[in-house]
Amino acid sequence: MLSPENRMRHSAEFGTVMRSGRRASREALGVIYLAPRQPSDQDTDAAAPPRVGFVVSKAVGGAVVRKRVQRRLRHLMRARLAVLPNGSLLVVRAKPSAANMRQQDLAVQLDSAIAATQRPRGAAKRRRGRGGPRPEPAESARSEADGDRRPPMGGERWAKQ
Repeated sequence: MLSPENRMRHSAEFGTVMRSGRRASREALGVIYLAPRQPSDQDTDAAAPPRVGFVVSKAVGGAVVRKRVQRRLRHLMRARLAVLPNGSLLVVRAKPSAANMRQQDLAVQLDSAIAATQRPRGAAKRRRGRGGPRPEPAESARSEADGDRRPPMGGERWAKQ
Protein backbone atom coordinates (compact mmCIF):
# COMPACT_ATOMS: atom_id res chain seq x y z
CA MET A 1 0.00 0.00 0.00
CA LEU A 2 1.25 3.47 -0.80
CA SER A 3 1.32 5.98 1.99
CA PRO A 4 -1.24 8.81 1.70
CA GLU A 5 1.46 11.40 0.97
CA ASN A 6 2.56 9.40 -2.10
CA ARG A 7 -0.90 9.12 -3.67
CA MET A 8 -2.39 11.43 -6.26
CA ARG A 9 -6.00 12.17 -5.40
CA HIS A 10 -7.08 15.33 -7.18
CA SER A 11 -8.27 15.32 -10.78
CA ALA A 12 -6.31 18.54 -11.38
CA GLU A 13 -3.06 16.66 -10.71
CA PHE A 14 -4.08 13.88 -13.09
CA GLY A 15 -5.01 16.44 -15.74
CA THR A 16 -1.69 18.26 -15.41
CA VAL A 17 0.29 15.05 -15.79
CA MET A 18 -1.81 13.82 -18.71
CA ARG A 19 -1.46 17.13 -20.57
CA SER A 20 2.22 17.83 -20.15
CA GLY A 21 3.93 14.64 -18.96
CA ARG A 22 6.30 12.37 -20.84
CA ARG A 23 4.80 9.08 -21.97
CA ALA A 24 6.07 5.55 -22.35
CA SER A 25 3.92 2.58 -23.21
CA ARG A 26 4.44 -1.13 -22.85
CA GLU A 27 2.28 -4.18 -23.54
CA ALA A 28 0.41 -4.15 -20.23
CA LEU A 29 0.71 -0.55 -19.04
CA GLY A 30 1.47 3.02 -19.92
CA VAL A 31 3.34 5.52 -17.78
CA ILE A 32 3.08 9.32 -17.85
CA TYR A 33 5.77 11.16 -15.87
CA LEU A 34 5.94 14.82 -14.97
CA ALA A 35 9.30 15.92 -13.62
CA PRO A 36 9.36 18.31 -10.67
CA ARG A 37 9.37 22.02 -11.45
CA GLN A 38 12.50 24.04 -10.83
CA PRO A 39 12.40 25.07 -7.16
CA SER A 40 11.93 28.74 -6.44
CA ASP A 41 12.27 30.57 -3.15
CA GLN A 42 8.54 30.53 -2.37
CA ASP A 43 7.76 27.10 -3.86
CA THR A 44 7.36 24.19 -1.45
CA ASP A 45 6.26 21.57 -4.02
CA ALA A 46 9.86 20.53 -4.72
CA ALA A 47 10.20 19.30 -1.13
CA ALA A 48 7.01 17.26 -1.45
CA PRO A 49 7.46 13.51 -1.91
CA PRO A 50 6.77 11.95 -5.32
CA ARG A 51 3.11 11.16 -5.94
CA VAL A 52 1.68 8.31 -8.00
CA GLY A 53 -1.80 7.85 -9.46
CA PHE A 54 -3.37 4.85 -11.14
CA VAL A 55 -5.87 4.65 -13.99
CA VAL A 56 -7.56 1.28 -14.48
CA SER A 57 -10.45 1.51 -16.95
CA LYS A 58 -13.39 -0.83 -17.41
CA ALA A 59 -11.62 -2.31 -20.43
CA VAL A 60 -9.36 -4.16 -17.98
CA GLY A 61 -12.29 -6.09 -16.49
CA GLY A 62 -14.97 -6.01 -13.86
CA ALA A 63 -14.68 -4.19 -10.55
CA VAL A 64 -12.93 -7.08 -8.79
CA VAL A 65 -10.36 -7.48 -11.57
CA ARG A 66 -9.73 -3.72 -11.77
CA LYS A 67 -9.17 -3.47 -8.04
CA ARG A 68 -6.80 -6.46 -8.11
CA VAL A 69 -4.76 -4.88 -10.93
CA GLN A 70 -4.64 -1.58 -9.04
CA ARG A 71 -3.44 -3.29 -5.85
CA ARG A 72 -0.74 -5.15 -7.77
CA LEU A 73 0.49 -1.95 -9.43
CA ARG A 74 0.40 -0.08 -6.12
CA HIS A 75 2.50 -2.82 -4.52
CA LEU A 76 5.05 -2.61 -7.34
CA MET A 77 5.23 1.19 -7.16
CA ARG A 78 5.86 1.18 -3.43
CA ALA A 79 9.27 -0.39 -3.99
CA ARG A 80 10.05 2.02 -6.86
CA LEU A 81 9.30 5.33 -5.14
CA ALA A 82 13.00 5.81 -4.40
CA VAL A 83 13.64 6.10 -8.16
CA LEU A 84 11.37 9.15 -8.46
CA PRO A 85 12.69 12.58 -7.47
CA ASN A 86 10.86 14.66 -4.88
CA GLY A 87 7.99 16.69 -6.29
CA SER A 88 7.49 14.47 -9.33
CA LEU A 89 4.13 13.13 -10.47
CA LEU A 90 3.56 9.75 -12.14
CA VAL A 91 0.41 8.21 -13.59
CA VAL A 92 0.31 4.47 -14.32
CA ARG A 93 -2.38 3.39 -16.80
CA ALA A 94 -3.24 -0.30 -16.85
CA LYS A 95 -4.10 -1.96 -20.15
CA PRO A 96 -6.37 -5.01 -20.45
CA SER A 97 -3.44 -7.44 -20.68
CA ALA A 98 -2.30 -6.37 -17.19
CA ALA A 99 -5.07 -8.46 -15.66
CA ASN A 100 -3.57 -11.72 -16.93
CA MET A 101 0.12 -10.89 -16.64
CA ARG A 102 2.46 -12.40 -14.07
CA GLN A 103 3.74 -10.08 -11.34
CA GLN A 104 7.38 -10.42 -12.44
CA ASP A 105 6.55 -9.51 -16.05
CA LEU A 106 4.48 -6.57 -14.89
CA ALA A 107 7.40 -5.38 -12.74
CA VAL A 108 9.81 -5.57 -15.69
CA GLN A 109 7.46 -3.55 -17.90
CA LEU A 110 6.91 -0.97 -15.17
CA ASP A 111 10.66 -0.55 -14.63
CA SER A 112 11.24 -0.20 -18.35
CA ALA A 113 8.50 2.39 -18.81
CA ILE A 114 9.63 4.48 -15.84
CA ALA A 115 13.23 4.44 -17.08
CA ALA A 116 12.08 5.50 -20.55
CA THR A 117 10.16 8.49 -19.26
CA GLN A 118 13.03 9.68 -17.07
CA ARG A 119 15.65 9.33 -19.80
CA PRO A 120 16.86 12.67 -21.20
CA ARG A 121 15.19 13.52 -24.51
CA GLY A 122 18.35 13.34 -26.61
CA ALA A 123 19.39 9.97 -25.19
CA ALA A 124 16.68 7.93 -26.92
CA LYS A 125 18.11 5.37 -29.33
CA ARG A 126 17.12 6.01 -32.91
CA ARG A 127 15.68 3.14 -34.83
CA ARG A 128 17.37 2.34 -38.07
CA GLY A 129 15.62 3.89 -41.03
CA ARG A 130 14.02 6.74 -39.11
CA GLY A 131 16.14 9.69 -40.06
CA GLY A 132 19.80 10.36 -39.51
CA PRO A 133 22.66 9.70 -41.89
CA ARG A 134 22.44 6.64 -44.07
CA PRO A 135 25.40 4.32 -44.46
CA GLU A 136 27.23 4.50 -47.78
CA PRO A 137 26.22 1.66 -50.12
CA ALA A 138 28.80 -0.89 -51.12
CA GLU A 139 30.33 -0.72 -54.63
CA SER A 140 28.15 -3.50 -56.07
CA ALA A 141 25.00 -2.02 -54.56
CA ARG A 142 25.88 1.43 -55.90
CA SER A 143 25.71 0.29 -59.51
CA GLU A 144 22.27 -1.24 -58.93
CA ALA A 145 21.08 1.92 -57.22
CA ASP A 146 22.17 3.96 -60.23
CA GLY A 147 19.92 1.93 -62.50
CA ASP A 148 22.66 -0.04 -64.28
CA ARG A 149 21.50 -3.60 -63.76
CA ARG A 150 23.49 -5.22 -66.58
CA PRO A 151 26.26 -7.59 -65.63
CA PRO A 152 29.78 -6.78 -66.80
CA MET A 153 30.46 -7.31 -70.52
CA GLY A 154 32.03 -10.71 -69.94
CA GLY A 155 28.87 -12.08 -68.30
CA GLU A 156 27.21 -15.08 -69.93
CA ARG A 157 23.77 -13.49 -70.13
CA TRP A 158 24.91 -10.70 -72.41
CA ALA A 159 27.48 -12.64 -74.33
CA LYS A 160 27.25 -12.23 -78.10
CA GLN A 161 26.68 -15.41 -80.07
